[in-house]
Amino acid sequence: MSSLTHCNYKPLVDKIKRESGERSFPIWLLFNPKHPIVSDYIWTPVLTVIQDMVYRELHTRIDTTNIYFRNVVSDSAIVPNMARWWDAQVDTEIKLFKELVVEHKPTILITFGAFPYEFVRRVYEIEPKKGPKSWGNSKLTEEFGKSIANFDINNTNRIPLLRRMASTREYKEEQNQNYFENYIHYVGTKIAEKIIENKDNLNIWI
Repeated sequence: MSSLTHCNYKPLVDKIKRESGERSFPIWLLFNPKHPIVSDYIWTPVLTVIQDMVYRELHTRIDTTNIYFRNVVSDSAIVPNMARWWDAQVDTEIKLFKELVVEHKPTILITFGAFPYEFVRRVYEIEPKKGPKSWGNSKLTEEFGKSIANFDINNTNRIPLLRRMASTREYKEEQNQNYFENYIHYVGTKIAEKIIENKDNLNIWI
């Protein structure tokens, strides 16, 4: 399937940078800088599913060269934690990112994990503001379903993905692997369906 993805995956050194890709591209990915391997662990297999479906339906591929990758904050030291959930430095980052999305209006804005998702909610002034325990895997998956159901090609679609699967301490290894594979297939399929449905309005093709 690697031939179908035709993707220029970002090496680790690029993922550590604040941003890469083109801000003008309709697909943006927003990461927590504390977890730079999320791109390989979650995004790469999700993209494989998307590219496979796109190729089968449209006989073309998404040009992934210019997908916009961005760390949600410039310094991992200011990422909120249980003791210090939010501070003025993060609010400054929110203002900066709000300026970017207003200017460039990405169509698909994918976040990975709790902090980037809550960050984006605050960028778009969605109430109520949530705390560190609000966005577990089940809640983020719920929010993913809502984002797909309400997908609007004329607006920015905020699509949350998980940062990690359940640990093998909680599930047997085989169950955990099945959950991971099912999740990747589910979210990749749903995103692909929306991309295919709106193919004529997305300038993302090779």
